[in-house]
Amino acid sequence: MHGYKMEYINNTTEFQLNHTAVCLGKFDGVHIGHRSLIEQVVFYKTKGYQAVAFSFSLHPATLFSQKEIQLLDTENEKRKKLEEAGVDVLVSYPFTQETAAMEPEVFIKDILVKQIGAKVIVVGDDFCFGHNRKGNVDFLEKLSYECGYHLIVVKKVEIEGAVVSSSRIRDLLSIGNMELVNRLLGRPFSIEGAVVHGKKLGRTIGVPTINQIPEKEKLLPPNGVYVSSIWIDEKQYGGITNIGYKPTVGNGQIKGIETNIFDYEGNLYGKQIKVCLHSYVREEEKFSSIELLKEQMLKDIVYSQNYLAQGKIKS
Repeated sequence: MHGYKMEYINNTTEFQLNHTAVCLGKFDGVHIGHRSLIEQVVFYKTKGYQAVAFSFSLHPATLFSQKEIQLLDTENEKRKKLEEAGVDVLVSYPFTQETAAMEPEVFIKDILVKQIGAKVIVVGDDFCFGHNRKGNVDFLEKLSYECGYHLIVVKKVEIEGAVVSSSRIRDLLSIGNMELVNRLLGRPFSIEGAVVHGKKLGRTIGVPTINQIPEKEKLLPPNGVYVSSIWIDEKQYGGITNIGYKPTVGNGQIKGIETNIFDYEGNLYGKQIKVCLHSYVREEEKFSSIELLKEQMLKDIVYSQNYLAQGKIKS
């Protein structure tokens, strides 16, 4: 591990940083495009700069609509990924009507340069900011001489003929294309959360499972069964995961994540674990009996074990 704790600044505009290299973005999913920005600021740590990721605390689209946008990562998951990538400070800046109305020049001079102490600013080539998105790469370039920062513009990453973006990944996730989702993320799509008590039915039919309840802002793929791998105490296990309402045995009220972990013995209640999804197997199904459910679960387990045995998955 990296052996340090990333500083997390949120819910406040009262802070001061100095001598920083800062990358700007939403960082939803922390995909391979984001990583090309993060790598730049982390490189500047070797030159004595603090590596900062700057984001807004609320997805900008949510301020102007009543609908909460679901995200690839919860705030907690995003924090972990940025910390693992070597970022020193994550600024999750309050996004308000006032921030939204801010002129680009004010944003650069007052927030980035004065408050964050930016000496290096790293953005993607289509970056826009400020009131009516008037600020762009050319504007940042123009002000760099006056404000004394070095601007680095990173070209967008393309895979299979299209730019890697959080919105593209969300679209692919919504149809369950986990293989391509994971290629664009640069690692498997994952769900982190505490293990909660279920009905313990799995034990009685010889297929014990663990349950998690996802946070409401977490975007999930379609309900169904997925080949999965599970991280427990930095050790990886194979598994099979069902997302949905357990139509055969559940009450259909709460969407949950239920996972059978291969070759694991132990009590996980209350423990934070990470479930990674690798491939969509089948849609969720209501069976006429517990016996038929068990029969299908055993088939799903064999399918997942065979898939994982091919060694195609990244950790």
